[in-house]
Amino acid sequence: MRSWHFNLVLDAPLTEQQRDIMNGSDRVAQGGIGLAERPGFHRFICVVRADTLTDAIADALGRIGDVPGVLIRSVELDEIALDENGMSTPAVVPAPPPVEAAL
Repeated sequence: MRSWHFNLVLDAPLTEQQRDIMNGSDRVAQGGIGLAERPGFHRFICVVRADTLTDAIADALGRIGDVPGVLIRSVELDEIALDENGMSTPAVVPAPPPVEAAL
């Protein structure tokens, strides 16, 4: 088995009730899933041990599925995850830097 890196992007921020359920969940407490939130940015950053990336994603989704009402919008592999997963190649173009607002 190996560690797989990916992000699960949430459809909406967690409610206080969902946070309480997650904090009390033994399956979520197994590790490898961390919540990252800020305005417009709600996701679980995952590093899950499994034989395949598909198995790792299924494991994380199963554990998060124990919390009622949490909806995952997408699974993302950013440039860091691609590199950590050994999937980075010359054909993978990193995202451009953010555009700074004009003064």
